[in-house]
Amino acid sequence: MEKNLNYEAAYSELTQIAQEIETEAVSVDILAEKVKRASELIAFCQTKLRSTETEVNKIIKQMENQPL
Repeated sequence: MEKNLNYEAAYSELTQIAQEIETEAVSVDILAEKVKRASELIAFCQTKLRSTETEVNKIIKQMENQPL
């Protein structure tokens, strides 16, 4: 996975791949490559979402523990 990949770029590429597969615009010769790339992008997005959720929950917990 590229080091400079962000969630928006990964999601956009994943959406494009899904659309290509759904409209049968992908050649059988590269279908496996597209599915593999989609799998990598899904894993990246899931990891990013989980880490963001953890970070947000941590921030919320810190805010709840601060006196007003």
